[in-house]
Amino acid sequence: MSLPEQNTPAQLQPMPDDWQRALAVVAHPDDLEYGCAAAVAAWTDAGRDVTYVLATRGEAGIDTLEPDKCGPLREQEQRASAAVVGVGAVEFLDHKDGVVEYGTALRRDIAAAIRRHRPELVITLNHRDTWGGVFWNTPDHVAVGRATLDAAADAGNRWIFPELVEQGLEPWNGVRWVAVAGSAQPTHAVDASAGIERAVRSLLEHRTYIEALTDEDPETYCRTFLTQNVERVREQFGGKPAVPFEVFGR
Repeated sequence: MSLPEQNTPAQLQPMPDDWQRALAVVAHPDDLEYGCAAAVAAWTDAGRDVTYVLATRGEAGIDTLEPDKCGPLREQEQRASAAVVGVGAVEFLDHKDGVVEYGTALRRDIAAAIRRHRPELVITLNHRDTWGGVFWNTPDHVAVGRATLDAAADAGNRWIFPELVEQGLEPWNGVRWVAVAGSAQPTHAVDASAGIERAVRSLLEHRTYIEALTDEDPETYCRTFLTQNVERVREQFGGKPAVPFEVFGR
């Protein structure tokens, strides 16, 4: 199993590295582990700070497990997963899994997170309707990805969501890039050589979800999926396995 082929340019550029703080904003537990945990491991190894913000707890993600039991379990797995790649701060916004709505409430919550953590780099997941024009994307991914792109600007404007200033969250104009993982139109990449083994272990922490998703051996499944994805762009990144991103500058 792997993501659809990307429209990869002849050469992917190295990700910008003149930053210290990153904020990763996605919809569900496991989104970052399927998307870019090997890159996160490389960043934390280099002494950079990465924080995870998740819109939901993934409580509607397992058919055989009721949401009130599933949510706390998936939150626990996400925290353990993040720790494997050096991320200690994991926050949840408490939007409802499966029915996340793009709009001002979601933008406000993400803008607030950006103001709290003051990142130079914001990371999110594919916000387009499909995965490479082959598989349909989920509404949650689309909503959170789109809202994250917008919130990167909202966070710097004191007249948008003025209530955030009243809560002590001053505007933050320091977001310099938004990097989209899982994009079919990547522009940059991060060497995955040193981080791939931890990425596999990080994805394996979502064992309850993975065992409900596939009959394959969980380690074989995780290793195959992640290895295929980082190998697909090797030729476009100097012969190195890599995590690709579509990077938007601000």
